[in-house]
Amino acid sequence: MRDDKIIICRCEDVTLADVKRCLEEGYTNFEDLKRQLRVGMGPCQGQTCSALIQREIAKFTHKAMKDVPIQKTRPLIIGVELRAIKDGAIDES
Repeated sequence: MRDDKIIICRCEDVTLADVKRCLEEGYTNFEDLKRQLRVGMGPCQGQTCSALIQREIAKFTHKAMKDVPIQKTRPLIIGVELRAIKDGAIDES
């Protein structure tokens, strides 16, 4: 299968070809790739793509996967009721 058909980050629709292109351009850590491609920033916060990207960075830099740090994890997205936003806006006066 071609690299441009392999989806690495489903949330942001990033392909393996996109990741390899950025690695070739010198973006060789997760935080750099995150800023360039938005990987790890979708609704799953990298739950599905982090290990895949970590593996690609390790292969490209000839390091062990354990030596490639992944992104800083943030809490998952949660819903907020509109009433809470409205009530919060009123309380700020």
